[in-house]
Amino acid sequence: MRPDSVRLAARVPGWLLTAAAVIGCLLVVGAGIYALIRLLVVIAPVVLAIVAALLLSALLGPLARRLRALRLPAWLASLLTVLLLLLVLLGSVVLIGVRVLSQFSDLRRQLAAGLRRLHDMLVSGPLHLDERQITELTNAGERALRSAIPGPAAAANAAEILTAGVLTLLLLFFVLRDGPTAWQRATTLVPQHRRTRVTAAAAAGWHSVTWYVRGIVVIALVDAIGIGIALVVLRVPLALALVLLTFIAAFVPIVGATVAGTVAVAVAFVARGPTTALLVLAAVLLVQQLEGHLLHPLVMRRAVRLHPVVTLLAIGVGTLLAGIAGAVVAVPTCAFVYHAVAGYRAAARAELALPAPPTDDDTDAEE
Repeated sequence: MRPDSVRLAARVPGWLLTAAAVIGCLLVVGAGIYALIRLLVVIAPVVLAIVAALLLSALLGPLARRLRALRLPAWLASLLTVLLLLLVLLGSVVLIGVRVLSQFSDLRRQLAAGLRRLHDMLVSGPLHLDERQITELTNAGERALRSAIPGPAAAANAAEILTAGVLTLLLLFFVLRDGPTAWQRATTLVPQHRRTRVTAAAAAGWHSVTWYVRGIVVIALVDAIGIGIALVVLRVPLALALVLLTFIAAFVPIVGATVAGTVAVAVAFVARGPTTALLVLAAVLLVQQLEGHLLHPLVMRRAVRLHPVVTLLAIGVGTLLAGIAGAVVAVPTCAFVYHAVAGYRAAARAELALPAPPTDDDTDAEE
């Protein structure tokens, strides 16, 4: 090093050199994380298919193991599990489609009556809108509806979603059939002195994901059944479709239940009027309070143990990166990472607490 450089380095405070080094390291790490995120966004359908297959395997794994216990071959047990899942999904869609088609004429009449009721409320209600303002709102709604009509881009997105769905089912089959064997082979790539810690970390993370998936299914069923009973009792149309929407929306924590409840209240208002809408709103709030104060603490606290702020941030980041699918997989991904790190540290502490193996000198001394 030149003398001038030595004198210049001596004049720079040590804390400034340390801060510069830390900032430089953070910039390099941040650039690497950004590049990784961009790569994951590019291959987002494949990544989401992998994550969805893993989540479904956590849910359907016990069924596949029970079929294996009946002495079925591994490939047959996995295939039957995947076919059962596909049958449930397609059966739900067909059942709802048949119900909607059978009620189409009634729905059209109720929609027309609901729109007239909404027009009267806008004119004579607290807003006191005039016909020109109502016409502007109607035109804006028509433009939004026309823009939402599927076009070539939507067809491409539908093909992409269909491809991701088929890939998810194929991956689910192979995970159910070869999951344990593939993991044992993967652990052979880890150095021997780290293998125990990595295995403990993966087991802890996978255990949390399994509990999360089972817990969220229980919560989704309770939400769908509770709100569905209220919709059926109040004779709200499209009750089955709203029940399915509630069940699916429950897989997006915090946000999904609010969206599904809003849709149910809107349909009740248009079809049955404000009194029915208020009763549906009361039922939705009651179910959500039951979920938030009883089900989540009992079912999800053991699995996730994440602060609500972390959950909200994870949902926001997942939505920005991959839309609704990203919001669904964000929380279990964070839970897996958190519990995997905790499991790795616990295994490391357990290894350090173990007594050291005896050496040759100790053995000779004992003799």
